[in-house]
Amino acid sequence: MKANWEKTENNRGVLTVEVDEQKFSKALDQAFRKVVKNVNVPGFRKGKVPRPIFEKRFGVESLYQDAVEIVVPEAYQAAVEETGIEPVDQPEIDIDQLEKDKPFIFKATVTVKPEVKLGEYKDLEVPEKDFSVSDEDVEEELKKMQERQGELVVVEDGQVEEKDRVMIDFEGFIDGEPFEGGQAEKYTLEVGSGQFIPGFEEQLVGMKPEEEKEITVTFPEDYQAEELAGKEAVFKVKLHEVKRMRLPELDDEFAQDVSEFDTLQELKDDIENKLKEQKSQDEDNYKRNTLVEKAAENAEIDLPEVMVEHEIDHMLGHFEQQLQMQGVTLDQYMQFTGQEKSTIREQFKEDAEKKVRANLVLEAIAAEENVEVDDEEVDQELKKLAEQMGREEEEIRKLLQAQGGVDQIRDELKIRKTVDLLVSNSKNAA
Repeated sequence: MKANWEKTENNRGVLTVEVDEQKFSKALDQAFRKVVKNVNVPGFRKGKVPRPIFEKRFGVESLYQDAVEIVVPEAYQAAVEETGIEPVDQPEIDIDQLEKDKPFIFKATVTVKPEVKLGEYKDLEVPEKDFSVSDEDVEEELKKMQERQGELVVVEDGQVEEKDRVMIDFEGFIDGEPFEGGQAEKYTLEVGSGQFIPGFEEQLVGMKPEEEKEITVTFPEDYQAEELAGKEAVFKVKLHEVKRMRLPELDDEFAQDVSEFDTLQELKDDIENKLKEQKSQDEDNYKRNTLVEKAAENAEIDLPEVMVEHEIDHMLGHFEQQLQMQGVTLDQYMQFTGQEKSTIREQFKEDAEKKVRANLVLEAIAAEENVEVDDEEVDQELKKLAEQMGREEEEIRKLLQAQGGVDQIRDELKIRKTVDLLVSNSKNAA
């Protein structure tokens, strides 16, 4: 096999691959054995047609497509390794030569990982930022604990307030006509959550149980359903039930209920200590992230759009998982917010570009500084992972090896060590 890589523009190029006639002939043999199983020719049992008769009746060309599908993946991968390129997307395959008893030649147009021209990445400075713990921080955390212990109770006599949970029936009309998706019965909504069209939830405030009301809102101009975008709608709403959070008193009894401490002051002290630990971690993450961003900003890279799109795919998938954990599908989210998937993807683009750029720069710095990860470091990481999961180390190793996860751990450790290098060489280093 012969392979030649020729860069054409930016990060794209053409990989020309020549497969010798003997190897392609073997692929034709494989293709024949596959195809002949389903061939019926008078005088022969199904699947038992001799090769010469098959080719005389159907032509050797009838085997080409299957032979190409057999040869191309393996030959392409071998050519990638031979030329040392790093594709970041699926190739576009074009056949250059396909004839019996001649070398099979194809061209793969492919986008490869870009070259990185590193800028300054040592002696970088991290702007000062306050990570101290204030009394307000402690009180805020205590309030969250109080809210988690709260109980939703039905409001028998009163009006809807912000953050109340309400159960409503609603039906929407545009120009006096109901529209699809604009109605529901006994729908539960937290007032002020922003789930509905802007202006809807605010107009629920002040309503009383069993009260009926007409609410007028205007759909956003960029609403997902084009037939509704920018139009005024009237919703007929009936309020069935109002629930409000009843909070426990913040006293020693509360501390005993939610912790191992006897007094509220002891609980506050514990909260403060934990916040200090978290703030210390936040400060470390801030320094590391800032140094990576600065190193990335100082580098020159022509980012392939396809790498950014792949990262957006990953981020969107993670976002969809988070929604599912909250019991909401992506389609429901888009309907609630009036956004299309393309709009959501665009919102992820800037962060995706930053992440791709940062990863490429860290890889380049690791190569420049000869950052390596040995087997002992990988073993230590596997041991930590096993302890966290409560599993045996060897069990975790086998599981990860089957999924290619050990190499991923090695790569993550290399990136971590590279960031450590940035920190130790920064102006803020202790």
